[in-house]
Amino acid sequence: MPPVARPPAAMHRWINLSLLVLFPVSWFAPLLKAGLLPLFKLKEISVLTGLQSLWSTDIFLALVVAVFALLAPMAKTIGLALLHWNMASPRLAPTLRIMGKLAMADIFLIAIYITVAKGVGVGRLEVAWGLYLFTACILVSLWVGVRTERIVSSHGD
Repeated sequence: MPPVARPPAAMHRWINLSLLVLFPVSWFAPLLKAGLLPLFKLKEISVLTGLQSLWSTDIFLALVVAVFALLAPMAKTIGLALLHWNMASPRLAPTLRIMGKLAMADIFLIAIYITVAKGVGVGRLEVAWGLYLFTACILVSLWVGVRTERIVSSHGD
């Protein structure tokens, strides 16, 4: 007897739940390696170390980054999980789409910072594996959100 295929919604549930683990890992993972001169060891910068540094210099910007990098992705992931297990109203889907867009804004902020820092040419800046992980988490979250919204809207017809 051939194996029974799972419905696509079941796959989205598990992918989304994996993001509950992967997002926090990406917050601790090194996004960048930065240093003033090529001869010295580069300092690793993660989302959380960047937030700590920002908190001491610009509280408003630290709060904005915290919303984009921490709150928006996790709120969306939890909201999608509630939808997947029928614990939330399908009317939540448009709000989750907005949360996904807020989370993506953080990737653009980081890209702008990298471009500006490299353009100034004062130090050395290298992209680290955590930036790829964080970006992948955001993109996977967007994909799961789009697929979930399609499933929710098709059941509403």
